[in-house]
Order: sequence, then C-alpha cells, then structure tokens
Amino acid sequence: MTFKKLPLVFAATSLIAVTACSGTGGPNDNLNTRGGAAAGALAGALVGAATGDSRAERQRGALVGAALGAGAGAAIGSALDRQEEELRQALGSNASVVNNGSNLTVSLPNNVLFATDSAVVSGTSQNDLFAVARSLNNNPNSTVSVIGHTDNTGDAAYNFDLSQRRAQAVTSVLINGGVAPQRIRSIGRGEDAPIATNLTPEGRAQNRRVEIVITPN
Repeated sequence: MTFKKLPLVFAATSLIAVTACSGTGGPNDNLNTRGGAAAGALAGALVGAATGDSRAERQRGALVGAALGAGAGAAIGSALDRQEEELRQALGSNASVVNNGSNLTVSLPNNVLFATDSAVVSGTSQNDLFAVARSLNNNPNSTVSVIGHTDNTGDAAYNFDLSQRRAQAVTSVLINGGVAPQRIRSIGRGEDAPIATNLTPEGRAQNRRVEIVITPN
C-alpha cells in the first residue's frame, strides 16, 4: 500500500471505529468488544483501500472494509466477553481466566489438577474441566490449545515429557466432556515458558500449570 492511501485508511477507520465503539457509559460497556471493533475496522480499511483504481473507489473500499471489519471484530470481542463471564462463574477461584481481546486463556495450577509427578487428573479438577468443556460446547466457533508447563526443578527432558502427558490428560477430559477432538491441540512446553521466577517456591508453583487457550475461528 502506498502512503497516499494511508489518509483514507485513517479517516475510514476513525469514522467507523468511533461509531462502533461509542459506549453508553453504563456498566455493561465492554472494552474488548469495542477494541475488537476498532481492530476490525483498521484491518478492513486496509484491505478496502487496496482496491480500486481511483481515489473515490479506494475511499469507498476503505469505508466498506472498515464497516465490515468493525462488525466482525465487535462480534468476536463480544463473544469472548460472554464466554469469559461464563467461565468465571463456572470456575470461581479454581482457575484464572485472562481475556486479551483475541483469545481467552484459562490457567489451572498443577497442584490442583494433579498429584506430585502424576498425569492423572484429580476427581475435583475433572468437574472444573467438564465446566470448561460445557463452555466450549456452548461456543463452538473456536480452536483450543491445551498447554502443559512445569517449573525447572529436576531433569528438563523429564519435565517436558510430564508436561506433555499432563496436557494430554486435560485434553482427554475435555473430549470426554463432548468437545470435538479436531478442535483441540495438546502441547507440552516443559520448563520453557515460566510466568514467574523459579528461584522461590511461590514462583515455581505459578509455573506449574496447564493453560487452555481458546481462540475464535
């Protein structure tokens, strides 16, 4: 895209995004819905501005693209917001749910999911995972990555294998809960992706976890 098209993109994006993102000021306004609309408007405007030979055609393309993109982005953001609330109510304090506007990450600590050195999901945690499965079945237009993590205690190869087995164990429970197997990827990361220091017991406990990442299609 040439620099001459950029003013068209910015103008179209600003017009559509302001309209789509205008909230009522009430408690139900949601930042991820409005953020999705803005991101979708920008992407749509970029595509639209690349079409057409004349300035007028590019301007129309940018406006149409921004409008379509804003609608799609807002729909994705709204769906994620609803599913986030659904998961928070179902899981309570047993898991953390993070919504970054593009996907949801449900993080479950390993000390709740598994006994030490085990890849067998505890009975209590199976109930939580069945709740996640119900949410996934209620919101079928997404793909799911189940990612196992460990701290750095012990042999790295053993930790990697354990993280894989734990991710697969969680995946199996979700499938038993009715989630289509083709929607889910099971991934072991071992000790490669810590979220806290491994120098303290508290940090290591945070690093031992399984994450369920839900990404809209």
